[in-house]
Amino acid sequence: MRDMVMKAGRANEFKIASCATSDEELGNPVHPGTKRLLAAHGIDCVGKTARQLKRDEYKNWDYIIGMDDQNISAINRIFKRDPEAKVHKLLAFANGGTGGTNARDIADPWYTGDFETTWKDIQAGCEGLLAALK
Repeated sequence: MRDMVMKAGRANEFKIASCATSDEELGNPVHPGTKRLLAAHGIDCVGKTARQLKRDEYKNWDYIIGMDDQNISAINRIFKRDPEAKVHKLLAFANGGTGGTNARDIADPWYTGDFETTWKDIQAGCEGLLAALK
């Protein structure tokens, strides 16, 4: 998403961050498969390490995006509630969608090994989200 908004000349309009919903990978760098795919698309992730989403961050964001039902459940557990309807599943924005949590999951390549399909899904979701934010 950060790469997309920079290429659109809109980087100054956004604050974008990525957080884990569990503590399993805290402090670890980007997965080697993801790193290779990002590099192939000219996206640098040097120095990026996993950090966990914190309850007090809710107020900092206009949109809080999860990739799958498990992420959405964990996000809602961390925040305890979503009074401003900020929590959305990324693919709810794909193909002209306007957000929400009723959308297909993005498969985690950690389990599937299919980084390319995950890349395509994330691209579609991010393109839709950026279009929705115009």
